[in-house]
Amino acid sequence: MSLFKKKSVLQSTEPMNVEEVMKKYDRESNTRVWQGVPKTVVTGILALFSAFCIYVTLFATWLDEVRLTTFMAFIVFIGYIVFPARKGKQKVNYMPWYDIILLVLGTGAFLYFTVNAKSIISLSRINNLEVAIGIVGILCLAELCRRSVGLPILCVAGALLVYALIWGSTNPDMWARVTNIVKTLFYSKEGILSTPVNVCSKYIVMFIIFGAFLERTGIADFFINIANALVGRFSGGPAKVAVVASALEGMVSGSSVANTVGSGAVTIPLMKKTGYKPEFAAAAEAAASTGGQIMPPIMGAAAFLMAETVGVPYSNIVLRAILPAILYFAGVFITVHLEAKKEGLRGLTKEERPKLLPLLKQSYLLLPLILLIYLVGTSKRSIAYAAAIAIVVAIVVSMFDKEHRITPKRFVEALAAGGQGMITVAVACGIAGIVAGVIGVTGLAYMLFNGIVALAGNQVIIALFLTMLCCIVLGMGVPTTANYCIMAATCAPILVQMGVPMIAAHFFVFYFGIVADLTPPVALAAYAGAAIAQANPIKTAFTSTKLAIAAFIVPYIFALSPEMLFIGEGVTVWSVILIAVSSIVGILAVGAALEGYFMRNMKWYERIVSIIGGLLLIIPGIVTDAIGFALVLIVFLVQYISAKKEKAMN
Repeated sequence: MSLFKKKSVLQSTEPMNVEEVMKKYDRESNTRVWQGVPKTVVTGILALFSAFCIYVTLFATWLDEVRLTTFMAFIVFIGYIVFPARKGKQKVNYMPWYDIILLVLGTGAFLYFTVNAKSIISLSRINNLEVAIGIVGILCLAELCRRSVGLPILCVAGALLVYALIWGSTNPDMWARVTNIVKTLFYSKEGILSTPVNVCSKYIVMFIIFGAFLERTGIADFFINIANALVGRFSGGPAKVAVVASALEGMVSGSSVANTVGSGAVTIPLMKKTGYKPEFAAAAEAAASTGGQIMPPIMGAAAFLMAETVGVPYSNIVLRAILPAILYFAGVFITVHLEAKKEGLRGLTKEERPKLLPLLKQSYLLLPLILLIYLVGTSKRSIAYAAAIAIVVAIVVSMFDKEHRITPKRFVEALAAGGQGMITVAVACGIAGIVAGVIGVTGLAYMLFNGIVALAGNQVIIALFLTMLCCIVLGMGVPTTANYCIMAATCAPILVQMGVPMIAAHFFVFYFGIVADLTPPVALAAYAGAAIAQANPIKTAFTSTKLAIAAFIVPYIFALSPEMLFIGEGVTVWSVILIAVSSIVGILAVGAALEGYFMRNMKWYERIVSIIGGLLLIIPGIVTDAIGFALVLIVFLVQYISAKKEKAMN
């Protein structure tokens, strides 16, 4: 999901190089080109869809099957209007005949279920015509997924469907197998219309629309400027600006690539100018922007899905996500600082930095976000209601800035941008529902559970490691929401069975699904940053993985020490503080070892001791913490004494 979408099919304000990067690495930006009257019509359709979603979410009391099929019919309809069959330069105001046919067939399939929902639900069987309609609906949704989301998740869904048809049933009649699968995936709430699409239509859509309105208040520029004013003067300032700005922007945004390109267009050139190598500059922005998906309150939309899956209030998920997110960004910030010190890089000059006081006068831009967080945490009304109130406040605060004032025209454009932003999320959720449905029907989840348990034995750490590998491999090229849905249905229950608390298990798979955006070979955020920095993509991906080492460490901490997520009867303020301090020191030690610099360049044996000490600090327990602190302290003292001697000699 991209709430701060920098490039829309309806609006073109970004430089060409940024536009091309978005089109190459972010499928949401590869859209048809509409101009003149067709553009006005498309804008109106998208705006009406957003208005429809707001009405249904806040006021309608429709049957679930009617509400969800209507929503998906709209998604298919506007999806084919927005997304062409191929990447590359698009003809203006052109939609080929076969796309019109797919639009009509796909929309019609879901609307057939809408009109006949009550009769279909009441019957235990579906007829052959309904089987054919269901197949058409699934195939049209799959093709839209290929266009807007990508092939990886389709490959997973396709492989599972083949398995379900050939080996997943004992019924000898192939048509009976097909009928059963279609009924489950299309005509029940165990497939396309399952939890992911339900949550998307009820909650996520409101936050996407909120993000579209918030973007138009100019808050993205405010985040970059405030970060420049706060940390730009320090050593390697632009890289630290990237970290702080991406953390702030990530509070309301959920697309690694869009974040990387949006803020990276400003920060990456500044980092290169300061002296950072192109690969490092791109990697720093990619690591920080990817971390935006774990920053509350939005968290790449997965927070809503997690709340629904785990069965706890959304505000509960947001609260538990705060400390891990802080640790992640602390890890990136520390590594960026060490690199700056190692290379002797300067910060921004006084002339290059914006003045803080005038920026503080713009802090009213934060009111919609602050109100949203307050309402989510305290209001007895729904989170959709909180988002609706926040949208109204965003419109109000925009009135104080003539440049960003939300006029009637911008109001419609914001609704249209919100409608367009829903497409990829809803499509990904629909396909993820197919994956989860097939896994449930065939019993694959049970087989996977037996396999991981057999490999891990009784060792939770091995089960965590195997789950991490599954998440990273599956997450390559798969959107965060879809990846989380799949892993929540497969690997999270395995961790729960092995003693990991349910919320910790779900956070674990969520984190490692996000890391795939940085991990070679399909590191889309890193590749997007590399394109802006004109750097080597593979080197950038490996560097971003090193910078985001905290993302590989923090999930193990809260899986083994759930106190970090405020879980457990014995949780106290002091226990949380102890875990936080030991974790930060551990991340610092591991980061310094990977960077090869602490107070001076580290010897190979110092790096080994530092890594061992850092990892021991991450493993829960007083003994491991004591040994870890001792080892890190030894390295610190050796570094301090050596650095002092070198300084005296110079």
